Amino acid sequence: MTLNPDDSTAPARDAADSDAVDAPGATREPVPEPAAEPEPAPEEVATVTEDAVRVHRSPRYFRFMLTGAILFAIIALILTFAFPENPTYDRGTVFGFLLAICAVVGVALGAVVALLLDRAATRRARTVQADRIDVRVPGDEPEDPRPGDQRPSVDS
Repeated sequence: MTLNPDDSTAPARDAADSDAVDAPGATREPVPEPAAEPEPAPEEVATVTEDAVRVHRSPRYFRFMLTGAILFAIIALILTFAFPENPTYDRGTVFGFLLAICAVVGVALGAVVALLLDRAATRRARTVQADRIDVRVPGDEPEDPRPGDQRPSVDS
């Protein structure tokens, strides 16, 4: 490539830069050097154990109880306006009493329905084979290693 006679300060370009176009006033970023090779990871030790586990669907209890409470709150609203107005209590007070009673009944019935569905799902539970994979890296030992392969019990 030849130099422009008007600009004697332009740097000479090699063949690799010939296809690049520079905008006026733009600066070129240096090409990063290749990164050093990463250190090899320590040897990982994986232990695979097979076990049979029971799998079943389980209902979400909170959703059932919330649905029961909302459903019985609507029933309390219907009961408030279904009967003629009492001269002793206004409709707001009657609705408050009915809402308190119906909400408790709705939560209880929602929980009972969830329990019944959970029992039905437990009957249809399947037993499947599952693999447990324990991966340990030498040098990353815990501070208090347990002797052998003891695991803490569920009660602890």
